[in-house]
Amino acid sequence: MNVKPIKTDANYRTALKEIESLMMAEADSPEGEKLDVLTTLIEAYEAKYYPIDMPDPIEAIKFEMEQQKLSINDLVPMIGRSNRVYEVLAHKRGLSLNMIRNLNKGLGIPAEVLIQPSDEQHV
Repeated sequence: MNVKPIKTDANYRTALKEIESLMMAEADSPEGEKLDVLTTLIEAYEAKYYPIDMPDPIEAIKFEMEQQKLSINDLVPMIGRSNRVYEVLAHKRGLSLNMIRNLNKGLGIPAEVLIQPSDEQHV
């Protein structure tokens, strides 16, 4: 196995091409092991140089509402009365711990997304 650390963008692109050629490798074969190592190296490089920010919590709620075709009334059991739902979606009210728990359970939004402050939340 001839694997080198990924230190530059050129190394990164080369590793991606190599992974593409190894995608059908058997798990316990030398090619499969090389695929595992390259994948780990690429993940580390991407985490360092191309980090992905978490989405805004309110935008995540709106996204899930759209995906699941939910209305304001569908959020009432998770957030509270409809006027409270409107306030939350308009960034005029923050999420309480109870709302976060309910939205996590009801919509499947990760708690770590919901607990961060909203980009537009008025403090």
